[in-house]
Amino acid sequence: MNLGDKRNMFEKLGISGEIYDYCEEIWNSLSPRWEQIDALSEFNQLKVIEAMQKNQVSEACLLGTTGYGYNDLGRDTLEKVYADIFHTEDALVRPQITCGTHALALALMSNLRPGDELLSPVGKPYDTLEEVIGIRPSKGSLKEYGINYSQVDLLPDGSFDYDKIKAAVNERTRMVTIQRSKGYQTRPTLSVKRIGELIAFIKEIKPDAICMVDNCYGEFTENLEPGDVGADLVVGSLIKNPGGGLAPIGGYLAGRKDCIENAAYRLTSPGLGKEVGASLSALPAFYQGLFLAPSVTANALKAAIFAANLYESLGFSVVPDGRESRHDIIQAVTFGNPEGVIAFCQGIQQASAVDGHVTPEPWDMPGYDSPVIMASGAFVSGSSIELSADGPIKPPFTVYFQGGLTWQHGKFGIMKSLQKLVEKGMILKDFDKRNL
Repeated sequence: MNLGDKRNMFEKLGISGEIYDYCEEIWNSLSPRWEQIDALSEFNQLKVIEAMQKNQVSEACLLGTTGYGYNDLGRDTLEKVYADIFHTEDALVRPQITCGTHALALALMSNLRPGDELLSPVGKPYDTLEEVIGIRPSKGSLKEYGINYSQVDLLPDGSFDYDKIKAAVNERTRMVTIQRSKGYQTRPTLSVKRIGELIAFIKEIKPDAICMVDNCYGEFTENLEPGDVGADLVVGSLIKNPGGGLAPIGGYLAGRKDCIENAAYRLTSPGLGKEVGASLSALPAFYQGLFLAPSVTANALKAAIFAANLYESLGFSVVPDGRESRHDIIQAVTFGNPEGVIAFCQGIQQASAVDGHVTPEPWDMPGYDSPVIMASGAFVSGSSIELSADGPIKPPFTVYFQGGLTWQHGKFGIMKSLQKLVEKGMILKDFDKRNL
């Protein structure tokens, strides 16, 4: 196939020749970044293989169980693999954990007791945790059980406000939650190094405080994980990075043995804990998804970097910018108006292999305080390691792009989002760089 054939293929899929040429120029300029990401992917791939071989993953581990799930070899081995990858004492990896919010709620509710206080030293948590904590009233929240919450915002430059954090930690501070990714904010994502510095600071003040890291979207984007820098709990979703696009459901907690034991008793029942919970037919997807996760995450990183550089070149505010190091797969682009967010998401949806004919619109999703638009034509419903984009319809009207099981699909999705914005008259059609 020659380059003309490739260009024609993009045109058949609705990408104009001008947009194709513009995007190709930007993509090709990023080849040094691709080499760095490939090296990272290779390192993390070997780390996963090492953990699987150490724990003697075998064909028998893929068979699963039913009923009570006693003596589930595959489930128990997978949890040892996760503990080794994240360098923690233990792990809980279960299909019974329905999503990332559930995994985080499980970690919080199992390790906090009435009278305890939860501290967030990195500002407001992700929207769906507000009802878990009780920031927004909800049945069954931590607040209803007498668990207090305090928060220290980041400084304007994104750094930690160490003075206020020190003042906020008190004798009731039982747990500290550190959200690695930005959520629906435009703050920088936290690197593992910065997370480690924050944990060390908190441990100096209160050594027995449980430091939990919301690791969603961050797994395998660096060669370290929060468990390497002192996190007591590391929490995430299997339909994000570590599921590799194959896990159909599930979440994980990795951390101190006592914290994981508490979570297991909360997930199942006191007295039962990790001993029950059948894996059914999920294990092959869990294992193979984890095996593929470093490569799939690398593809998502390439798509995010491409998006940052493309939209930055068009004058939009992007976080992170096109040159920054990456610590998660999410790319924020601020449009300043709802039409931009909607058009971007509709372009991403049109690039999907599944439900590409569907037009997403904002709606009142459970757990959010404003209408949200979500583009996610996925093989696994809601999977945000797959090509997806979403954003709340409220100022500053920022869209959050993530995923792409292959970089080719991620690249096409970003090109399609640009095409949609052009068709809506929101970006110059001729792409004369002198006018940008």
